[in-house]
Amino acid sequence: MPSLKYLRVRINSVKATQKITSAMKMVAASKLRRAQEQAEAARPYAQRMDRMVSSIAQTVAKNENAPTLLRGTASDETHLLVIATSDRGLCGGFNASIVRAVRARISELEADKKTVKLFIIGRKGRDQLRREFGAQFVETRDGPGSSGPRYADAVAIARTLITLFDSKKFDVCSVVYNEFKSAMTQVVTFQQLIPFAQRTGDKIDLDGAIYEFEPDEDAILDKLLPQNIGVQIYHAFLENGASEQGARMMAMDNATRNAGDMIDKLTLTYNRTRQAMITKELIEIVSGAEAL
Repeated sequence: MPSLKYLRVRINSVKATQKITSAMKMVAASKLRRAQEQAEAARPYAQRMDRMVSSIAQTVAKNENAPTLLRGTASDETHLLVIATSDRGLCGGFNASIVRAVRARISELEADKKTVKLFIIGRKGRDQLRREFGAQFVETRDGPGSSGPRYADAVAIARTLITLFDSKKFDVCSVVYNEFKSAMTQVVTFQQLIPFAQRTGDKIDLDGAIYEFEPDEDAILDKLLPQNIGVQIYHAFLENGASEQGARMMAMDNATRNAGDMIDKLTLTYNRTRQAMITKELIEIVSGAEAL
């Protein structure tokens, strides 16, 4: 049976932990509201940008002079996965779900005899994948950090990806992130960035209208395709940011409630142990008195 001192120390320790998890929950909740607003505000822009590129690309997709970011390399042998994770833990299964999906995707591609390379964003993803897939790392970067995602960082990553593509380092590039649905639900999403992929339902109904482009479609796509990559990466960062704060808020809420349950159980054990010790002492006193 544990001593009363041990139980008191355990109760105080769990109470201190409960205060920390409760404070982290409130901080995550305050950050979640802002991150959610940013992610939801960015969705229409990212979707319209993607749709606009799709509508223009439909007219030049089969053209031999179309930009390589659109038509690709005519091969899909080498795949680059841009994996967006967080720099910090204590956010439930946020990072684990992304890493698990990436492992499954790598196994699927390698089973089809494809070469897989990894571009890791965020320390947690780097640490979890380094031992198993370290030889396949192309580049690693820290995540957005406490200041939140910045469009300039997304543009810099987009430029790096385009440079790697122009150097024939890969044929297909996809970004992996958690799409925010609610504080309790985040969905791991794979989005192909290079070459540009027509999304499901992208068929644009022009209603008989005929459009003339100035400059021509190829020149417009030369500008829009790199910009679209930066926009989609920034959108992925914002979705990831909201998902991380939602997952952390729920994890800290569960930890706070679990700490409360543990305190109740320890307090009950403490009271029972104290009562048993008092009863034992009384019995010893009575027994001693009767012996006299």
